[in-house]
Amino acid sequence: MTQNDTIVALATASGSGAIAVIRLSGKNAISFCEKHFKSVSGKVLSEEDTHTIHLGHIVDGDRTIDEVLVSVFKNPQSYTGEDVIEISCHGSPYIQQEIIQLFLRKGCRIANPGEFTLRAFLNGKLDLSQAEAVADLIASDSEASHQIAMQQMRGGFSNEIKMLRDELMNFASLIELELDFAEEDVEFANRNQFQDLISRITKVLKRLIDSFAVGNVIKNGIPIAIIGEPNVGKSTLLNALLNEEKAIVSDIAGTTRDAIEDEMSIDGINFRFIDTAGIRETEDVVENIGIKKTFEKIDQAQVVVLLLDAKELKVKSEKLKVDIAQIQNKYPQKPLIVIANKVDTFSESEKKELSVSSSGVEKSNLLLISAKTGQGVEELKSKLLEFVNTGALRNNDTIVTNSRHYDALLKALEEIVKVQEGINANLSGDLLAIDIRQALYHFGEITGEITSDDLLGNIFANFCIGK
Repeated sequence: MTQNDTIVALATASGSGAIAVIRLSGKNAISFCEKHFKSVSGKVLSEEDTHTIHLGHIVDGDRTIDEVLVSVFKNPQSYTGEDVIEISCHGSPYIQQEIIQLFLRKGCRIANPGEFTLRAFLNGKLDLSQAEAVADLIASDSEASHQIAMQQMRGGFSNEIKMLRDELMNFASLIELELDFAEEDVEFANRNQFQDLISRITKVLKRLIDSFAVGNVIKNGIPIAIIGEPNVGKSTLLNALLNEEKAIVSDIAGTTRDAIEDEMSIDGINFRFIDTAGIRETEDVVENIGIKKTFEKIDQAQVVVLLLDAKELKVKSEKLKVDIAQIQNKYPQKPLIVIANKVDTFSESEKKELSVSSSGVEKSNLLLISAKTGQGVEELKSKLLEFVNTGALRNNDTIVTNSRHYDALLKALEEIVKVQEGINANLSGDLLAIDIRQALYHFGEITGEITSDDLLGNIFANFCIGK
């Protein structure tokens, strides 16, 4: 992880575009650029103030490559904490490569994935959780995931962890000090205050750990399996939800042989809808494979939507009771939404009679829709949102989305519980200090006070090269 060299990379997406941005960082970034930049006003980049932009041309000897804007960021007031140059050029792939190759020939090297952000972390511009939030921000594809990433990148999560770590560190220091005066039986760490701190840390850790259930689905999307017998309108419902012809619709039963998936955002939350093969007994080998995949998708889903043909609710009421009971018994932790489809031909009196019929479905749990006309689809979306606790988002509370952070929080809580048990058992300070140090270690893993080359390599390998 040497920082002695100057790195260069394309910071914008590859391919053609109106403009592209090429980024350099390192001790020679300004001098390398200065040798190949001719300012239209005769300015010298090394003599200019930080955070300034200059119009000119990138040249290779007598050859002009492009007219560009060069942004100058001098250390330590830059993203990486080093001298940084950003060249805004025209978005031709040829121009991009000509400029990058020019600087490679002059002594730069291509940046590794995430190396600009890695240098920002190593130079103290970001802690590790903030650096990871940069990748989450780039990958965010919904309002909710964007909001969480922004909150973490601004230090909301890491500040909360740092405050707890600092307070625990202070008490750890006092307990360690007591060990130096063990023969004199003195107590520097007030045990009542220490008890209060441990209780508060336990409460915060449990809240953060619990938030991962929400944060993980917001970050990765909530999988929804649409199941039912053949020809009840599962593909039509998928198309109605997505507002596009994603799945083939046919009157022929068993048209969908494989699971079809697509995502959509509802009020800033990503949902991944899975249209599955109709469940029935069949001798068709291919269809049977599709039905097997249906049950695999149900296992992966967090919410199950059971679609029924409204016209057959009364006729098949006993069978429906059995089917619904089987699903609820097999997947007791998965919310089940039961929908009666094809009600567009029903009168209001027929709908009223339908919703209170003895079909094995409670009136409050039965949604009446017409996937064909879109009737009731918005009500279904509202129902899906009820399964996502977005209160924490509205209150701007910290939400954990990173599995590495989640694992460290679980380990920290385990050690804090040991400290609590030690306090209750009146253990000596030297024994308490062991568990406190372990808790501090796991806190440090989150913010980056405790790191290893392997850990950093794993984290930043998932970044794009220009970041």
